[in-house]
Amino acid sequence: MDRTSDVQRWVRGWRLRLLDAGLLVYPAVTVAAVLQHATGPTAVVGCVVVGAFAVGYLLAAAAAARRAARPFWLLVGGCAVLFLAAIPAAHADAFFLAAVVLSLAVPRLPRRFAVVLVAVPALAAVLVPWPDGPGWTQAVALVFTVLMVSAFAEAIRANTALVEARAEVARLASEAERTRIARDLHDLLGHSLTAITVKSTLARRLVTADGERAGVEMSAVETLARQALTDVRAAVSGYREVTLAGELARGRELLRACGVAADLPTATDVVGPAHQELFGWVVREGLTNVARHARATRCAVTLSASTVEVVDDGIGGTASPGSGLAGLRERVEAAAGRLEAGPVRPRGWRLRVTV
Repeated sequence: MDRTSDVQRWVRGWRLRLLDAGLLVYPAVTVAAVLQHATGPTAVVGCVVVGAFAVGYLLAAAAAARRAARPFWLLVGGCAVLFLAAIPAAHADAFFLAAVVLSLAVPRLPRRFAVVLVAVPALAAVLVPWPDGPGWTQAVALVFTVLMVSAFAEAIRANTALVEARAEVARLASEAERTRIARDLHDLLGHSLTAITVKSTLARRLVTADGERAGVEMSAVETLARQALTDVRAAVSGYREVTLAGELARGRELLRACGVAADLPTATDVVGPAHQELFGWVVREGLTNVARHARATRCAVTLSASTVEVVDDGIGGTASPGSGLAGLRERVEAAAGRLEAGPVRPRGWRLRVTV
């Protein structure tokens, strides 16, 4: 699974649901406060109100996950009404419910409105003469909960924007590559195919009138066709060529785009010509796996005359059979080399090839 999928699972998966469920601790605390401050029918009504608030909160969180704006805001408004209804029974502790309501609403509102919405209930919790004294604890919990949830929401937005930007970069790169190939093939074949067409037409016209000249023209057609075939083969082999220096340069850009600090050699003279291509394949596979799977912060490539090593500080784990290492292992074995791949302590992964 690549890094884009990891980001999507982080911002939309069980971690977000866990944060939503964690805020249910505030209704639970409020129920305890209702039982402490109220008795009889007032306590029963207070508990029912808080229970309805918890249900409304979960429905609002589900609506937010579905991006259903109208149901979301209706449910948030209902939760705000239930918060006000809980004040007679829970007193200052009802402002724990305000923390939940504001955590839902504030990340989706303009900042100037959000500041006012947080300041007013926080001041009310402190300044209103509650039977148990000022609600400093409730006010602090309200402010810091809203700040935490807002920061998490901002991280989600930033990660989503990053995913979209990476997809756009990949699309543009693919489009640019297709354009480049089309341009190069046009430049290679345009003149040759035009000449072949003209000479073939001329030879067809001369085949009965001047057979000798027609043969000369067809020989020229054959020469042009062979040259065009040679040019296409050279172009295609150029696209498939793998060099150690080129893979290090591309890998440096790849790691930079993924936010991984790269410690890559700038020179490849230490590696002999016989091993340059193989080591280039090793670097390509190793850095591609770092970008796709490792979730690393640093990656280093070490070169010697007989060894290339790629090490990262990511999550480690075990290589899956379809990870691409099987093809690399075949290349290494064909060169009478040895491939080692596995986790390192305290964390990370090492790919090492020795020839």
